[in-house]
Order: sequence, then C-alpha cells, then structure tokens
Amino acid sequence: MSTIPCRKAFTDTITELASGDPSIMVVTSDARGSVTLTDYAVKHPDQFVEVGIAEQNEVGIAAGMATFGKRPFVCAPACFLSARSLEQVKVDVVYSQTNVKIIGISGGVSYGALGYSHQSLHDIAVTRTFPGMDVIIPSDRYQTEAITRWLAESDHPAYVRMGRGAVKDIYTESDGSFTYGKANVLAEGEDVTIIAVGETVSRAVEAAALLRNDGISARVLDMATIKPIDRDEILRAAEQTRGIVSVEEHSIFGGLGSAIAEIVIQEHPVPMRIMGIPDEITVEGESDEIFSYYGITAEGIRDQVLSIV
Repeated sequence: MSTIPCRKAFTDTITELASGDPSIMVVTSDARGSVTLTDYAVKHPDQFVEVGIAEQNEVGIAAGMATFGKRPFVCAPACFLSARSLEQVKVDVVYSQTNVKIIGISGGVSYGALGYSHQSLHDIAVTRTFPGMDVIIPSDRYQTEAITRWLAESDHPAYVRMGRGAVKDIYTESDGSFTYGKANVLAEGEDVTIIAVGETVSRAVEAAALLRNDGISARVLDMATIKPIDRDEILRAAEQTRGIVSVEEHSIFGGLGSAIAEIVIQEHPVPMRIMGIPDEITVEGESDEIFSYYGITAEGIRDQVLSIV
C-alpha cells in the first residue's frame, strides 16, 4: 500500500512545477499543515499566500491574481471550499471566468471523526452544475501527479478533491494514468460494469476480483473526470454489459451516480445501483469505519453487482 496520500503527491508536484513557472501561486487559509504545504512555502515564499482562517477571502484573492496572468491554486479543506466559500467560487471564479484551481483537501469522509460539519459529501453535486468548471477526483498518488501537471497547463477553472490518508496504488506510474475527460478501463468485463472514483476505485478493483470467483466478469472504470464525464465509455458499458454499479465517497444524490444515470436513462437504459452515502447525517469515525458502515467495501460492491446479474 502506498504511504503517500494524494495531497502529498499534489504538493510535491506543485512545488516542482513552481520552480520553473513563476505564474504558479498557492493560496491557503491556515491549512499549510493539512495540505502538506510547509515545504512549498519555504521554497517558494514569493509564490505563496497565507490568508489565515478566511476561506472566502482566499478564493477572491486567487481570482484577482488570475486576472493579471497568475495561475493560482486555492488549497484548503474541501468541506470549507465547497460550503463557506461557495459564493466566491460561483461568482469570483465561475461567473468571472478566472483561471483558478480549487483544491479541496480531506474531502468526503476524511475528517469523519470530526463529524458531519467537516465532511464534504455534496461537493460533486454542487460544482458540476457550475458552467465551465471541471470536476476531478484522483484515485492514487500517480494519477494525482498527472492531474496536477495537467492543471498547471489548463486555462479554465477546476474543482479537485483529494482525501487525507494514504491510498492503495492503482497505477504504477503517472504516465497514462490521466487523460482529461476520459475514463480509465482498469478491467474488462462482459457481465456488469463498476464505475468508481477517488478512494473507492481500489475497492471496485477488489470487488471485480471477488466476482471472478463467482464466475462474473466485471468491467471496472476509473472515472477521475466527473465533469466533463466520459459519455462514450458510459454508453459502451450500457450497451455491452447487463448493468452498472457506481461507487463514490459522496451523497447518493447529485454525484457520480447521478451523472451516469442522466446519460444512461436518456440514451440506453440499463439496471443501475448507486452506491454512496445515504440521505442521513453521517456516522462519525475513521474513513475505513465509515466506508464499512455504509457497505462501500469490496464485499458490498459485489453484493450490489449480484443484485443486478
């Protein structure tokens, strides 16, 4: 298992990129420890802005930087950037069309022990409705590196959510781990398709292995780019397999499952199961405990597949 969280892969990569690109700026709100930005701040003090506990201000400051050619990355806990700062993201970034990258750290249930106030289970649903904003969730450190390099070259807004803890490696290197707007096919299968994102991808891969023992061939897709979503790969899954199971660290409303269903129901209806956090105040605990409680495990995914096939 990797000992490098996605957030650390991000900061290592952005620190390297900033050395050769003075337009890169990192803005944070008293979260350099949470984001692992300490090394970046030491190496690039002139490309680093600390605003203190002022999440709304940091988005506005970043938007201002973008208007005179800077490439700002706003880095803070996802629970604050997708709630407290949402007005600024909507108006200062999206409506004003500024090239700001919103990097939400410790997303989903990463802060599970701190309770519902610190969980971000609505962020996909909100940000994918914003015109022109990309929504991306990496699944491991290699994909995070590739996404960060792509973001540094991109000229439009993005919301990127990363977890807090180390995650299992899905890929062996960054090359080929990320193509904008395209899903990665991690396993081919003919019976059912499992589409996952972020920290649930490794569980989907494990579920496919369990299903092979049941004689079921499961296709596994890593849908790192939720917006723009890979419409062609989703329709290929709907046409070539008997059903789709989506898995995400998000509310069952408005997230990855909803985005897939919006395509499937209109163009090629097939049975679907949407796995995520149900309509309730989430239990408190460590991430793995919360995943287990809600059945977002390899065994839980297998059970949902079996309910279709």
